[in-house]
Amino acid sequence: MSDALLVDSHCHLPLLAHETGNLEQILGNAKQAGVGHMLCVSIDLESYPIIKELATKYNNISTSVGVHPNTEIKIEPSVDDLVTLANEDPKVVAIGETGLDYFRSTGDLKWQKQRFITHINAAIETDKPLIIHTRDAGEDTLALMKSHHADQVSGVMHCFVDDYTIARKALDLGFYISFSGIVTFKNAQQVQDVASRIPLDRLLVETDSPYLAPVPFRGKTNQPAYVRHVAEYVAQLRQIELAEVINATTKNFFTLFKQANQAIEQA
Repeated sequence: MSDALLVDSHCHLPLLAHETGNLEQILGNAKQAGVGHMLCVSIDLESYPIIKELATKYNNISTSVGVHPNTEIKIEPSVDDLVTLANEDPKVVAIGETGLDYFRSTGDLKWQKQRFITHINAAIETDKPLIIHTRDAGEDTLALMKSHHADQVSGVMHCFVDDYTIARKALDLGFYISFSGIVTFKNAQQVQDVASRIPLDRLLVETDSPYLAPVPFRGKTNQPAYVRHVAEYVAQLRQIELAEVINATTKNFFTLFKQANQAIEQA
């Protein structure tokens, strides 16, 4: 994969296609913006076949398998369920997104913690990295990651919004930190502080599209092409050239998600 190409390390293309009705245009926009690869992230097993089909059709799309911590389902996936899906398709490069979310979910959240543990165990069994979602639950998320040995597989803290203390603990567990369009928001000083301080070789960029469009598109539907604006802002924060951020984050992505490289080479 060329170092000159950007990677959107976290997007939800089926949701974006539903909102825009024109996936081909979205993918064309990404190509024009220099986005060479996208990781289309699973949020439930019901829609997983859709992202699997996208990854089969397009060489520059990888996928994950997992159930978002806020997704309501009748039957929880087992470790075996996730392992089977993850192992049957080489385009599945990660487990998740998974984690803890105390903002949208309230009450007794033992079920959410157990779901998270199931995903960690599946990641260890498949030797695939984890995609971690955490909101208002940083310390508990890290505690479960540590106690259930998530450091054995590493992964990414996606759409990072916590402080440097949380970031440092995640880094110590071998995880990468990914920044979305939030880092460009005027009131996101905490996130900007983390983006300016963490090691460049542990940094990723993403859109989380169709959500969280960066400035100057804030409030509009996000898309993978806009990851370039995230990279540009991070470069400004760190007072380095954009090319340095692009090269580093692309290398970081394919270092973490090793199977993405393998799938491309085999295609």
